[in-house]
Amino acid sequence: MTETAAEFRSTTVLAVRRADRAVMASDGQVTLGNTVVKQSARKIRRLYNDRVLAGFAGAAADSFALFSRFDAKLEEYRGNLERAVVELARDWRTDRALRRLDAMLVVADRKATFLLSGTGDLIEPDDGIVAIGSGGPFAMAAAKALARRTELDARTIADESMRIAADICIYTNASVTIEEL
Repeated sequence: MTETAAEFRSTTVLAVRRADRAVMASDGQVTLGNTVVKQSARKIRRLYNDRVLAGFAGAAADSFALFSRFDAKLEEYRGNLERAVVELARDWRTDRALRRLDAMLVVADRKATFLLSGTGDLIEPDDGIVAIGSGGPFAMAAAKALARRTELDARTIADESMRIAADICIYTNASVTIEEL
């Protein structure tokens, strides 16, 4: 991207797994340069018969392409999340067209959570908490603190953490979408 091109900044997606619950939350803000162009974008999807959650950060068209590929992998491996993410990460790393995609995915079911990137990264967080996007570090820090110091459930932790991120990150708004398994 050139210095004169408008830069898209958006997205905070947070995944929290706790006590057999998986929750994914995202904000709704999309910005172009220093202008908010959308306040209510949906950045989380339910996949594979509503048994898997997936959230994206990055270019929207690239993210939709990844959702489609990931959904196909879930079907191919009959809902086996770990196998589907390993195969998607391999394809993403080796496929010439996929390597050019500008996006990250967080996926979760009730047992596991994974972060995938175009560099071939496939990370399963130790504590079931992970976040992506420009507000991700703020939301993740808040979620980790709440998980360690409170008995709050996963949904409450995700909701409160997203609101904290929205108070700090100018590219994150308080229009929060939450999905729970």
